[in-house]
Amino acid sequence: MPDESDRLKRLGEKARQLPKVPGVYLMKGERGVVLYVGKASCLPDRVSSYFVPSADLGPKKQSMLGVVQDFDVIECEGEWEALLTENRLIKDLHPRYNERLTDGKSFPYLVITMRDDFPGVFVTREPGHPDFRGARIFGPFTSVYALRESVQLLQRVFRFRTCHLDIRADDESRRYFRPCLLYPIKQCTGPCADKVSPADYRVDVDRFTRFLGSKRSVMLREMRGEMTEASDRQEYEKAAVLRDQIKALEMLDERGRRSDGWQPEIESFHVDPVKGMESLRRTLKVDEQLRCVECIDIAHLQGGETVGSKVCFVDGRPLKNEYRRYRIRAVTPGGHATGGDDYAAIREVVSRRYREAGQGQELYPDLIIIDGGLGQLHAAREAFDQLDVQPPLVISLAKKEELIYTQARSEPIRLSRQNQGLRLCQAIRDEAHRFAQHYHHILRRKKQVGK
Repeated sequence: MPDESDRLKRLGEKARQLPKVPGVYLMKGERGVVLYVGKASCLPDRVSSYFVPSADLGPKKQSMLGVVQDFDVIECEGEWEALLTENRLIKDLHPRYNERLTDGKSFPYLVITMRDDFPGVFVTREPGHPDFRGARIFGPFTSVYALRESVQLLQRVFRFRTCHLDIRADDESRRYFRPCLLYPIKQCTGPCADKVSPADYRVDVDRFTRFLGSKRSVMLREMRGEMTEASDRQEYEKAAVLRDQIKALEMLDERGRRSDGWQPEIESFHVDPVKGMESLRRTLKVDEQLRCVECIDIAHLQGGETVGSKVCFVDGRPLKNEYRRYRIRAVTPGGHATGGDDYAAIREVVSRRYREAGQGQELYPDLIIIDGGLGQLHAAREAFDQLDVQPPLVISLAKKEELIYTQARSEPIRLSRQNQGLRLCQAIRDEAHRFAQHYHHILRRKKQVGK
C-alpha cells in the first residue's frame, strides 16, 4: 500500500531528525489522541526503530503501527527524568497501548522527620502521610534498591536512626532501654537509650541533610581511590562492593523535585478517609453512610482548549479506573466554553456523564461535588433537571473561601479549615483539577506544544 509506505517513511525521517538526547515520546493517532508513551535514552534511535520495515513490537503493540499518524517528544535532562516523565504521562493519559505503570505504583522518597527530637530517616512511597508533617523530603528517586543501599551506606557515616520508635528527649526511661544492634556496630548513636544528646544528634542529621543537598564529589573520589587500591591488591570482592556503593551514591542525583509535581496524588498530606466521610455526612445532614463521591472540574488548557474531568472516590480513597476526561464540544471558535464562563461546560459534562447512569447502565454516586460556587451548582442542577433520574446529592465547593453550597440551603456552609469533611472535599477537588491539567503542565514545563 503506497499510502502506508509513505506514512511510515515520513515518520521515520522525522524520527531520525530528533536531537540525540534522552526523552519521552508520545505516539498519536487520529485527532491527536495519545496511543502510547515510552522513554528513550536516545530519542532518534528509539523512535526511528518503530518505523523500519523489520520492526517487531510484539503481539500487543504491533497493531499500533497501523494507526500511528504522528508523534511528539519531550526532551529530558537524563534517563532518570525520562523515567519520571513517562510514569507521570501514563498515569495521566492512560494510553491504549501502555500496559506498564498503570497499576498505581509509585517511586520512593527519602524522608527526614525534622520535627522529632531525634529525627529519623526513612524510605517511603507515602511522603504525604501525616507522620511526615514538617519533614524534609527528597525525591522521588527512580531506584528504590539504590536508595536503600545508599541509606545503609550513609548510616555508617552519619549514624542516624531508621527505626520507628517514638523517642522523646524528656523521656527519662530511655536510660534503661536496650538499643538495637545498630548501636554496638556504630551505625546509630543510640538516641533510644539516651546515648546521645539531642544537640549532638541534630549535628549529625544536619550534616546528612546538607550532604544530600550538595555534590558528593569528595566522598565519591575517596571511594574510587579505595576501589582502585583494592583492585591493585587483587582484592576483587572488596573492589566490587565499593563499585556497587559508588553506583548507589551516584544514583542519589537521579531524582526529581516535589515542586515539579511528579506524583501529586501521593505527595499531598492524606486526610483520614473514615473521619472525612463521617464528618461530611454529618455536615450535609445525610442519614445513610456516604461511600461513593465524584467530583467534576473544568479546566482551560494551553491553546484555549476546554476540558472537563471527573474523578471518583470510594470510602474516601481514589478509584483511578473510574476517572474520566471530557473534551468540551460546546465551545466558541476561540476555544473557550460558550458564554465566556464554565457553565456550559459543566452542563455538558454532567449531561454526558450521568445520562447513562440515569438509564440504569451505571450507578449514581452518593455525592457529586462541582468545583465552583453557587453559579456552577445552578448550572449542574439545570443539566440534572433534563435527565430522567435525579442524583441523591449535589454540592459545590468554592475556591479561596472554601465555602460549600448545597441545593437545600440558600446560604453556604462555612467550615473550619481543619474540618475533616472539608479537607476531604478539598483533596477530591484538587485531584480532579490535577487530573485535568497535569499533562499540560508537563508540556508547558518542557516548553512543548502538543500537536
